[in-house]
Amino acid sequence: MGVDSPAGGYDGRRGLGRAALVSALILVATVVATVGCGPSGHGAETDPEKGSDAAILNRGLARELTLLDVYTRTLPLLRGERAAVVRRLRAEQQEYVDDVTKAIRGLGGDAEAEADEVDLTEGADRAELLELARELEQGALDFYIGEAAHFHTPAPRTLDAWLAAGHAQHLILLPSGGG
Repeated sequence: MGVDSPAGGYDGRRGLGRAALVSALILVATVVATVGCGPSGHGAETDPEKGSDAAILNRGLARELTLLDVYTRTLPLLRGERAAVVRRLRAEQQEYVDDVTKAIRGLGGDAEAEADEVDLTEGADRAELLELARELEQGALDFYIGEAAHFHTPAPRTLDAWLAAGHAQHLILLPSGGG
């Protein structure tokens, strides 16, 4: 029998190597899944730190939903480049809503937030809506900067920083209401 025979030698060692690799991958996947999910039963309802993080994120979600509503109401009033920018900002707002909702659920909490009522005169024009969007973007930025130190778990801290940067970018991109 040669070294490369199926009865042992090279092929046998290669088979053991594959089995060891598969076993190691399964072990790593199991550890990552277990650590990533956290201890069973320690969600927002039973873990005060996760509960606190979920509550902060629910307040943030209300802001995100309000901004999404304002962008949705502003979009039909705009044309050309302004419409394109607001369409992009609205799409990013929808992404923020989705990501904050996922983060709350990931903490074991319930996404209970609703958009705040926007007090506008009937028939508000685009300048008023864009100014309101600017104020809400600044409020969201201030909120996430202010809450950054209050998060207890890593994922919400990362999301908070990302959202703060996103709202700062929105302030820069937001078109003016005039003309």
